[in-house]
Amino acid sequence: MLSGPVASLAARNSAFDAFMLATPLSTSICRKLGSRRITAAGLCARVQAQYPELSRQPVSDGSERGNEMNNTVRAITVGLALTSCVGRAYSLGTYAIQEYDVPSAAGPHDVAPAPDGSVWYTAQRSGELGNLDPITGRTHHIPLGTGSAPHGVIVGPDGAPWITDGGLNAIVRVDPATEELQIFPLPPERRNANLNTATFDSRGNLWFTGQNGVYGRLDPSSGAMDVFDAPQGAGPYGISTAPSGEVYYASLAHSYVGRIDLDTAEVTVLDPPTLGQGARRVWPDSQSRIWVSEWNAGQVALYDPATSDWREWRLPGSRPQAYAVFVDDNDLVWLSDWGSNSLTLFDPTSEEFQVFVLPSSSAGVRQLLGRPGELWGAESGVDKLVVVRAQSN
Repeated sequence: MLSGPVASLAARNSAFDAFMLATPLSTSICRKLGSRRITAAGLCARVQAQYPELSRQPVSDGSERGNEMNNTVRAITVGLALTSCVGRAYSLGTYAIQEYDVPSAAGPHDVAPAPDGSVWYTAQRSGELGNLDPITGRTHHIPLGTGSAPHGVIVGPDGAPWITDGGLNAIVRVDPATEELQIFPLPPERRNANLNTATFDSRGNLWFTGQNGVYGRLDPSSGAMDVFDAPQGAGPYGISTAPSGEVYYASLAHSYVGRIDLDTAEVTVLDPPTLGQGARRVWPDSQSRIWVSEWNAGQVALYDPATSDWREWRLPGSRPQAYAVFVDDNDLVWLSDWGSNSLTLFDPTSEEFQVFVLPSSSAGVRQLLGRPGELWGAESGVDKLVVVRAQSN
């Protein structure tokens, strides 16, 4: 029989134990942890490596059923161990997922990993810029001013966070050392642009989108700003810069991708194959191909500017809703799927998906951004940030 802390852990999880034994072990562990690709053997091997004393703690007489019970207790123990650190962490095969609480009613919308290892996030409901220390789990908020409702945040070439603030109708730079604000308001005739997202081009200019039918350009060195009417009116949403230097944005309301000419500021409209697909966000891969999250269609699309060809893939599940998209340093494509409350990984080489159900229900991840080995998102529905970390074998 188990004794000491191992017995205590098993006793505290009797309900979980019953659940695990009610179905085949490999399936139940995977469902509980959110990935159907992790195997029972792989999980137990990890448990035994980290907790070798468990392999010497039999639950029963060594029968097949008893061995399954041994594996169950080991799985319970590693699950508890993973959740005992700052935030909550779950093993997902070659990835681990962890959530961090942020202040209640902050309404985190977008995230941007910072050069010092921390993570910036926009607290849309409280009108602040937040900063998370992933090591300690501590957060710090910087007020952005009366009426602020920040949407997007990115880290600029200067290492500072740059914010698209719909409430202030302005671009805001925050000095990471002094917390001093620089506010660049849109022209008076461009009221209520509903600012969304920003990106820097290779020339150092900041381009931004406004869902009420505009896109714009800011020269940070002079403060000069130009705002343009978007083709077909309302809709400009996510925006990003490809390694080739070209800037692309997605129009959610009119279901197209726009390519901006940096010299003339004119937009070329690129139409994905599916009508009314709801292009929401865009992100380039290392080849400057553009990946698009299609909200209405529940698809991910790929545009290759070298050939002008499009391809589309439907996400798994009965009612997928692809919100955010990000391509990591290995050219793997990540999406947030509101339909399955998950982060979904797409491998362009194998054309296979892997679905990671989020620990918190109705998480509402609206944006993704990363750095090597980490994918970060803001869970707007539950006032948390989430990170997926690649695990070394």
